[in-house]
Amino acid sequence: MLVLGQFQISSFELFRSPKQSGCYSSSRSVPLPRTRFYCNLGRSSDFRVMADMSGDKGTNFEKLYLGMDFGTSGARFTVIDEQGWIKAEGKREYPPFMKEESMDWVSSWKATLFSLLEDIPATVRSLVSSISLDGTSATTFILNSENGEVLCQPFLYNQSCPDALPEVKSIAPENHTVCSGSSTLCKLVSWWNTEVPNRESAVLLHQADWLLWLLHGRLGVSDYNNALKVGYDPESESYPSWLLSQPYSQLLPMVQAPGTSTGLLKESLRRQFGFPDDCIVCTGTTDSIAAFLAARATEPGKAVTSLGSTLAIKLLSTKRVDDARYGVYSHRLDDKWLVGGASNTGGAVLRQLFSDEQLERLSQEINPMVASSLDYYPLQSSGERFPIADPNLAPRLLPRPESNVEYLHGIFESIARIEGKGYKLLKELGATEAEEVFTAGGGAKNDKWIRIRQRVLGLPVKKAVHTEASYGASLLALKGAKQNSNL
Repeated sequence: MLVLGQFQISSFELFRSPKQSGCYSSSRSVPLPRTRFYCNLGRSSDFRVMADMSGDKGTNFEKLYLGMDFGTSGARFTVIDEQGWIKAEGKREYPPFMKEESMDWVSSWKATLFSLLEDIPATVRSLVSSISLDGTSATTFILNSENGEVLCQPFLYNQSCPDALPEVKSIAPENHTVCSGSSTLCKLVSWWNTEVPNRESAVLLHQADWLLWLLHGRLGVSDYNNALKVGYDPESESYPSWLLSQPYSQLLPMVQAPGTSTGLLKESLRRQFGFPDDCIVCTGTTDSIAAFLAARATEPGKAVTSLGSTLAIKLLSTKRVDDARYGVYSHRLDDKWLVGGASNTGGAVLRQLFSDEQLERLSQEINPMVASSLDYYPLQSSGERFPIADPNLAPRLLPRPESNVEYLHGIFESIARIEGKGYKLLKELGATEAEEVFTAGGGAKNDKWIRIRQRVLGLPVKKAVHTEASYGASLLALKGAKQNSNL
């Protein structure tokens, strides 16, 4: 068991080796937003060591580990040392590249990736031993398998393909994880049925896989957390026969455990950014899994709620639970299972209604010990994934009281009720009962909301020691480096 600083990270050891708009043309770019970057050097001795290595390549100094998180609203990086101390971190908003009046996510994510690398101080980059990253679950790319050309706009994480659902349900076991319109497999089948030319020469990747491919250059590699929603079975560590018998199965990527070395960082990138010659790139994971790893919830019954643009819950369980009727699925973590789901409610709805300043000011006036009588279902648009899998579920944000404090209180409490329904459903389906909830994401910064959630859930609710998914991704980079050094 590794120990990072004063924290045991047995969860780190849980990973074992093992509306589509068609194709598009040119893009129109806009200037990149400035990064909000800062270094956190933890201890003064670290600062002095780093300050003294400006002219050194770092071969005789400590090794560092880079993790990046590509969430729904922006991207972050975190660099840690072997003890888990954060050496540098920063973030970027996604630049609004446009194509025919729609967001060009391919250009935006790629630009953000290289902007994050540039944002890392040169003295830190020169010591980075390995890199990993996470992306949003079920965000899907279809690429030319020969040259990596993107063949159509990416299917986003919350995009549903109901046209493919009957076909998927006809081949998959009842209530399988893929039996949801937003699953990766439904997106693949929907694209396949458009019968585009040369579709047999394509390859499927997830957002994290694609971004990592830009770094290591090996096309067609994924991890078993991202691959779950395309039908990969993490228990048998293989694709099931019902999936391999389909004509589009040839598009499926090779799957490895998260945090597995894929190879060296491209030479051109090592030279451009000053990374060491032996810097490796490791397979990634999903954003909610990375947030769970960062939170250090290592025992059955421990849970993590990630409150970002959306709400995702993960519960460590001794029993695997998968039920697509409710959008429930399990990721493998060694001999345990990370059970949960992701709702479309969350911070993005709050951002539609309030500015950051308003959220901070109004929250101070809320009494978290008093229940709100307002009953909402906060969504940006129609459609929910968990704890209700209903693509037609309409947002409910009315009636709106005259008081903005009451309104925000009602929304906070309504999101907490959705969270509570999620944990209750997991228990009813057979998962280990939740005993304690750690909080990650932007919502972890709001103390009033945490106290509301604790009252509504009837459970201890705490801020995670580390709340950023990029920290969890950096742990995967550390894991991959340790495993690689033992080969």
